[in-house]
Amino acid sequence: MKVYNTQSKQKEEFVPLVPGKVSMYVCGPTVYNFIHIGNARPMIVFDTVRRYMEHKGYEVNYVSNFTDVDDKIIAKANEEGVTAQEISERYIAECKKDMAAMNVKPATTHPLATQEIDGMIDMISTLIEKGYAYNVDGTVYFRTRKFSEYGKLSHKNLDDLRAGNRSLLVTGEDQKEDPLDFVLWKPKKEGEPYWKSPWSDGRPGWHIECSVMSKKYLGEEIDIHAGGEDLIFPHHENEIAQSECCNGKVFARYWLHNAFLNIDNRKMSKSLGNFFTVREISEKYDLQVLRFFMLSAHYRSPLNFSAELMESSKNALDRIKNAVSNLGYISAAAKDGDMSEAEKAALAEVNGFETKFDEAMDDDFNTADAIAAIFELVKYANSNVSSENTKAFAGAVRDEIIKLCDILGLIVEEKEELLDEEIEKLIEERQAARKAKNFARADEIRNELLEKGITLLDTREGVKWKRA
Repeated sequence: MKVYNTQSKQKEEFVPLVPGKVSMYVCGPTVYNFIHIGNARPMIVFDTVRRYMEHKGYEVNYVSNFTDVDDKIIAKANEEGVTAQEISERYIAECKKDMAAMNVKPATTHPLATQEIDGMIDMISTLIEKGYAYNVDGTVYFRTRKFSEYGKLSHKNLDDLRAGNRSLLVTGEDQKEDPLDFVLWKPKKEGEPYWKSPWSDGRPGWHIECSVMSKKYLGEEIDIHAGGEDLIFPHHENEIAQSECCNGKVFARYWLHNAFLNIDNRKMSKSLGNFFTVREISEKYDLQVLRFFMLSAHYRSPLNFSAELMESSKNALDRIKNAVSNLGYISAAAKDGDMSEAEKAALAEVNGFETKFDEAMDDDFNTADAIAAIFELVKYANSNVSSENTKAFAGAVRDEIIKLCDILGLIVEEKEELLDEEIEKLIEERQAARKAKNFARADEIRNELLEKGITLLDTREGVKWKRA
């Protein structure tokens, strides 16, 4: 498997630090509003990378944080007259709903910056002890020039950056030793949340958060660090500097970055009025369509969002769903019995599409070509599978399409909708099981209903249910 490493600017053979295991950190959103479709791209892309790694047999420890203390969160809290914690908790819950609707798997760990402050204070203290950071009146800065490899990810030259930042010298930043030094800790302002530290009552800088959370949940050295290309500089560059100076080890082996998402060929921005949240898109489309759209281009290619392209994605996804549905009908009507020799030979051809799919994904997660392989399989199924075939053959072809789509996180199998009376009957059976202390069966029924999109709510008035 080859992955494109932003740091080396080339594709490299993927070799994990520990055979059979992958440690992966993906920068998550700052939670002060509903997530927008720009946030959705890395979520979908790197969830797909994780799913493919798991398909290849790797055990993936996938960590993606929520930045829950930030100027924007504080501004939103002040605007609404509530606490910053209230804002962040509200939008973390909303973000998780949108992620579930896009079929993004929950991370192994979703750390919150505010719950890792002690670790941040420890790392900053170590950096001060080692001479890589300094305190000026309660603000702690990182000595950028002391890290000789600064710029190795973004391929920026420190002297060029220094020349481009002369203005910083006269904008209240003159307490720094160098204009390129960045903040690790800052004193609180009036009305802001704060934590006690050896330097001041205040809060951490943004960059230190990810270094600490990555180290705590994945270790000092990790396999993959990923995020949007807008994070390469300064965020990821600063993470490398802090982590490597603190730990004395290479921080991440492979750096993966997705390209920008444009709207109708223009950069997404509120001022242009072309800013869409995932929730707004969900009012017009099933979010599986958004996922399909995001995966229809290579993750390193800029992607243009438009109503026409979403319609095209919807139609394409429907083609796959229709093929799966059709194969279900054929399989139900087909004859039982073992596959014929001709069918066994045809199944070898079907497996060839999976080989094509894997080859595309092994080449830096080329989801566009992987989807093309699925469409070749769909075309083959539409032309070569009929009720003349055995149930076993028709079912095997159907299962193959579902399996490949599942690796991409695309749900193409229509779930059977339960009738109200069927739901009520299962709830009665669950209640009887609980009365008989058969909790295993009661849990089984709850899970069965959950899989079909039915949520149970145990209330004082009895069990209530709702469709997802």
